[in-house]
Amino acid sequence: MSSTISKFNQKLMEFLDQSPSTFHATATMVRALKAEGYVELSEQDSWRLKAGGQYYIIRGGSSLIAFSLARGRRSFDGFHMMGAHTDSPALKVRSNPERVKSGFGQLGVEVYGGAILNSWFDRDLSIAGRVSYLTSGSKIKHQLIDFARPVATLPNVAIHLNPKVNSGQALSLHKELSPILLEAKDKFVWEDVVKKELKRANVSLSIKKILDFDLFLYDQHKASFVGANQDFIASGRMDNLVSCFVGQEALLNAPRNSNSLLICTDHEEVGSSSVTGAAGPFLEDVLRRIYDGQENFSRGVSRSMMLSCDNAHAVHPNYGEKYEMSSAPLMNQGPVLKLNAKQRYATSSESSAFLELVAKKANVPLQRYVSKNDVPCGSTIGPITATRIGIRTIDIGVPSLAMHSIRELIGSRDGHLLFKLLKQFLKSAQ
Repeated sequence: MSSTISKFNQKLMEFLDQSPSTFHATATMVRALKAEGYVELSEQDSWRLKAGGQYYIIRGGSSLIAFSLARGRRSFDGFHMMGAHTDSPALKVRSNPERVKSGFGQLGVEVYGGAILNSWFDRDLSIAGRVSYLTSGSKIKHQLIDFARPVATLPNVAIHLNPKVNSGQALSLHKELSPILLEAKDKFVWEDVVKKELKRANVSLSIKKILDFDLFLYDQHKASFVGANQDFIASGRMDNLVSCFVGQEALLNAPRNSNSLLICTDHEEVGSSSVTGAAGPFLEDVLRRIYDGQENFSRGVSRSMMLSCDNAHAVHPNYGEKYEMSSAPLMNQGPVLKLNAKQRYATSSESSAFLELVAKKANVPLQRYVSKNDVPCGSTIGPITATRIGIRTIDIGVPSLAMHSIRELIGSRDGHLLFKLLKQFLKSAQ
């Protein structure tokens, strides 16, 4: 592994470790953007955009759009866009989550997205997200929180008591997914646990009442290299924080003679239908304000293109029958162009032809993924964006294994290869 790739991977793993929730991922990207001179815009304010300017907008604390305008920008010029999502499958803490049974204080949780649930057992789990609280002055404030240490666990029952555990026994979602938080003979108060953690994090002591929260459990173990030759990287939430990071780095290295944009939205894993999701109006709202008029908006969109970046399925050595072997991506062999006749991916022959040339200029190998007819694929923000905005869109991503597990796996060279491809895309004429 070259020193360039090694430095890139170290930054990637730091980003993953600093982003245990959608809110933390957005905050982590904001820090990187501000360090490079990007200016925050508020949706509530009037905008005065300048040619050559660099800006970002946050919606709901968990979705972000960042863009740079060409120094010689015309009002109808298009954008080179990159899209990703900030959320990952997880266990979300329920409202009124306290459960006490057999001397244990447990947390009630909801399953968020299509998680591989068995992977959550026997892990050192922490909790992170956002808390909304009322101050002693009767003001509502919002605070990011990360317990940043193992505070919960989902222990398996011994095989002696459950001899069918290795026979594909289905989980009882409501019964078996209640993590142990503490020892408790009587009722415990979850609000007190959260308040104590906020105080430990040096948050103001003016908390009068916890009003609500969006809190998620996560595997407390950090991202790491795996393999005798460090061929792989293992971490939680790589679907799709890898794409968020790579898109961020590509934007920060974008040429200043073209319009570039990165959008990272929440709620993709549950359908994207929210005010902060790709099916919501976030991107359209921002583009309409940038273009300032229907004529410019329509002309600009028709001149734009988006790369929807989301992890792809690498071929699994133990499950070759699940793949169309003529289109089975390999790890560390480059980004994957995703195609689907049912439009689960937005790639067309026109857009894929364009990307093939971009990849050639970047000296990046480009793989293809087409699912088997009897093994349907997932979907991405690509078709949603193409449908809602009318932007030509290409679906692409790094090949990965254990997608939607609590700990996923990618090749240690693929993230950097996607970065090289996105950099070339941002400076390629359309």
